[in-house]
Amino acid sequence: MSQLRQREHDLTALGVRVAVITFEAGPIVERYVRDTGLGWPILLDTSLESYRAYGMGRGRIWDVWGPPAWWIYARLLARGRRLRKPTGDVNQLGGDVLIDPDGTVRLHLVGRGPADRPSVDSILDLVGRLPGTTEANSPTIR
Repeated sequence: MSQLRQREHDLTALGVRVAVITFEAGPIVERYVRDTGLGWPILLDTSLESYRAYGMGRGRIWDVWGPPAWWIYARLLARGRRLRKPTGDVNQLGGDVLIDPDGTVRLHLVGRGPADRPSVDSILDLVGRLPGTTEANSPTIR
């Protein structure tokens, strides 16, 4: 998420609208928004219906807590970020879905853990290749 936020101006220039879907509600999501300054819309899916629809089940322990995840946490610590005790269902997989204005899914990635995300450059490249990408007719990353 932080990589997307760092490139928000590039996404905006391509007319991309970003929405975040989470299954966490109440104080957990409120604290996340407050701590990160997230300005994108947040959609709550406490029933996990959209997660199931996109094949985002529960992750295996090694994928969620293995070396790629620890590498992410080490990089965050090196940047001065303070890690918090996990809350909620940390084994629930997430992912990235890019839907064009016609409703066609252009990217569907179910992450195997927190380190398994497409690069922002690959998302920007994909959006840049879509015909008719304009402010009025923009894809949405969900």
